[in-house]
Amino acid sequence: MDHRATADRPGDRGPVAWGVGLASGAVTVGVAELLAGLLQRGGWSRGTPSPIDAVGGAFVDRTPPWLKDFAVSTFGTHDKAVLYAGIAVTLVVLACGLGVLALRTARGALVALALLVGVAMAAVLSRPHAAVTDLVPLLVGGLAGMWALSRWSSGGRQRVRACPTESPQVSRRVLLGSGVAAVLAGAAAVAVGRLAAGGARAGALARAAFVVPKVARPVVVPAGAELGIPGVTPFVVPDADFYRIDTALVVPQVDPATWSLRVTGLVDREITLDWSTLLAKPMQESMITLMCVSNEVGGTLNGNAVWTGWPVRELLREAGVREGADMVLSTSVDGFTAGTPLEALTDDRDSLLVVAQNGHALLPEHGFPVRLVVPGLYGYVSATKWVTELKVTTFAADQGYWTPRGWSALGPVKTQSRIDVPRDGATVAAGTVAVAGVAWAQHRGITGVQVQVDGGPWVDARLGADATSDAWRQWVYEWPATAGRHTIAIRAVDATGEPQTAESAPPAPNGASGHHTISVTVS
Repeated sequence: MDHRATADRPGDRGPVAWGVGLASGAVTVGVAELLAGLLQRGGWSRGTPSPIDAVGGAFVDRTPPWLKDFAVSTFGTHDKAVLYAGIAVTLVVLACGLGVLALRTARGALVALALLVGVAMAAVLSRPHAAVTDLVPLLVGGLAGMWALSRWSSGGRQRVRACPTESPQVSRRVLLGSGVAAVLAGAAAVAVGRLAAGGARAGALARAAFVVPKVARPVVVPAGAELGIPGVTPFVVPDADFYRIDTALVVPQVDPATWSLRVTGLVDREITLDWSTLLAKPMQESMITLMCVSNEVGGTLNGNAVWTGWPVRELLREAGVREGADMVLSTSVDGFTAGTPLEALTDDRDSLLVVAQNGHALLPEHGFPVRLVVPGLYGYVSATKWVTELKVTTFAADQGYWTPRGWSALGPVKTQSRIDVPRDGATVAAGTVAVAGVAWAQHRGITGVQVQVDGGPWVDARLGADATSDAWRQWVYEWPATAGRHTIAIRAVDATGEPQTAESAPPAPNGASGHHTISVTVS
């Protein structure tokens, strides 16, 4: 048999080409990620430490609102993991494509790889605090990948033209084995780079040693606020279970010793506040329910907690806000911005520079060392994590991250309620059934919750104790359930006497609305 004829078949070339591409891609990504991590560890890089993260961040920045809504509603707090999976699949497909191209034309494959590295470089430069030196890892990784692609594609072409005395199957196994080894080495390099960039550092040690400042009036959860209904979200949500929605693909690791907050813009005196100065301020505790604007009707992208911090109005009073200002643009260490109405930061509400949640240091994913919490506003215009700047400005002059992407500039929280139990589609036994959940209207408060069964009259539910107008309330309705299939709807009434609207609206541009409705079967 003519081995060359056998080896030249497309079915024989495919595995070799894929192996060449995957191995070369692994070298490119592995070297770039490893070097980026080492540079970050040594303090020579101020931008995004990972090229993969830079590409992902650039993608998030350019994501249209409809796609963002789809990702959050479909994947919830797992949206970032899904994005990473998508990046991994894309890298694999591109690498295999490079391998196929390399076995046909090495020069074309090298040009294609150079173009891909150029796109990644553009993504790196688009990140906050990026510098030209942050391109070094991609430059070195790209050169290493080109060397690998040239070397292995040459070997691949020789093997698919194997001479009659050499088994192409054996040669392919040798080449593919080398490719697998390169892929594994690349994966290991990525892992080491991540550890170098994001391992235990001063920030983690500082958080472990952090002592929550004492406050004059600690928050006390009133008796009866927690109704004790199995399946209902806890009145105070534990830190680890608190929802997380933000634009940061990688949680920033901020060392409090180097953290500072600048107050700039339309102020009489620009102020720079460091960690020790902030902790010396008179702190207060406040119970506040936070809410993500992407929350669907009946969704769980909200949570209630006890926050410890210093009132933002005191900081702005020290700076002296000039006449004409109507907005404060807060900036995160990762470049995210939120435009908050100035009134919400200077009136009597408990808008805080937060350092602790539920009596503990903030978790890194929730903003350690310092974040903003503002009652009555959706998080996209107020709840900036890892905050580093407050710019006093105007809505006419500046916009937060989400506003030019189609979201409302102001973002007041709408009155909403949710049925936690029973679940939609559940089967329950006939008799008394606890229909229960939570309701919220931050900075207005909840005074009533009503339940409707099968389109009948609205019936008052029993409310848990009221802690504050800034916190949600639990509720329960003891339903005399009869056999059959039933529809249950819920609505809340805020402290102004206004019932929750029945008008259905999606999250964009200013928050979802409508009555949460479920169907259950009674047996």
